[in-house]
Parts: sequence; C-alpha cells; structure tokens
Amino acid sequence: MKYKAIVFDLDGTLTDTLYDLKESTNYALREMGWPERSLEEVKRFVGNGVRRLMEQAVPSDAEEMEFDECFQLFKSHYVAHCQDHTNLYPGIHELLVTLKERGFKMAIVSNKLQAGVNELYHRFFEGLIDVAIGETNEMRRKPFPDMVFSALEKLGVSSEEAIYVGDSEVDMATARNAGLPCISVLWGFRDRDFLKEIGAFHMVEKPEEILTIVE
Repeated sequence: MKYKAIVFDLDGTLTDTLYDLKESTNYALREMGWPERSLEEVKRFVGNGVRRLMEQAVPSDAEEMEFDECFQLFKSHYVAHCQDHTNLYPGIHELLVTLKERGFKMAIVSNKLQAGVNELYHRFFEGLIDVAIGETNEMRRKPFPDMVFSALEKLGVSSEEAIYVGDSEVDMATARNAGLPCISVLWGFRDRDFLKEIGAFHMVEKPEEILTIVE
C-alpha cells in the first residue's frame, strides 16, 4: 500500500447532504420571515461550515441578534432532520468495505456540527470508519489542519502515511495545510472545471477509482 490511512471529507464526498441542508436553511429563513434559497445557492454556500452557510443565506442587512436567532433555528432543525433525505453516494459503501478489508485506517473530518457528524456516523459508517471529527468549540474548522492532525493522532499514523479525499477548495486547502496529498472527487459540490482551475491534481469520477491511487 502507498498509504496506511485515508482521511475523508463528509458532505459532498461520502454523503449527499445537500437537500437536507437546504431544507434546514429554508426552515430557519421562513421562521424569520426572510426569502428562501434555492438548491443551487445552498450548494455554492457549503464547504466552510454551517455558520458560514447561514451567513451567506441570510439577508445582507440582517442584524447580529437576528442572525444568531436564525442560526439557532437552523442548528436545532438540522440535528433533528439531517437524515431525512441524506444518503451515501453510489459506490461509497462498497469502497469503504473494500478499503477496510484491505487494512486501511479511515477517518472523517467535517465542518458539519459534531452532533450532525455523530448522527451520520452511526447510520452509515460505524464499523467501517475509525474516527469521525466535526465542528466543536475546541477545534478550528477546515481549512485549518487541526481536525486532520487530531484524526491522524487517533489513527496512530503520520502525515506521510495518509492521503486526503474531498470535493471542494476547502478540502484542497485543508490537505495542503496538513501536508497531505489530496484526491478531489467529481460527484460532489464542485465541478471538474472549477477544481482543475484551482489546481486539483488527482480527480476521480467514481469511488472505485480511489483504490488505484491509494494502493
């Protein structure tokens, strides 16, 4: 094996969470009496954590107290509904089973709230992926490398023994900041032209293609 461990992004890489994020965003906006956002708008907003998502979704003239109320509405709704429409991308389960069988250690690092990461971990990844780290007050969000370093420490591997898999510019920056090579997937929230323009090197169209890079 070229690597001992694989660090995965979650949203847009392993799980298609976009519709549930849109639903929780629009629930919060409706409760505040503000205009709703389209699926494409929410798709552009994701990647830097849910606070940044909501900062872009609310009207630009919103007061700080109004934003805080809206953000709390989003968070409570999303934790309760983060599994309504979310599922694994086709081929992901099979990929993870194969990687596990071949001895790879695996982790998730996500800018999603830890409570949401926990919900999805228990549904989809328990027994397959070893570590799942989300946003908390104690750890800086990606693209800071803190989550990656924490994951590698828990896995017992060094940066030289690991590779990162994600779908966005945030993931590329996270991998670079952590000193890991990056595989960019093309089924997520960013397209090939955008990823190529920002310097993506390894790009894959199907999950099974990841095997040819990591082994």
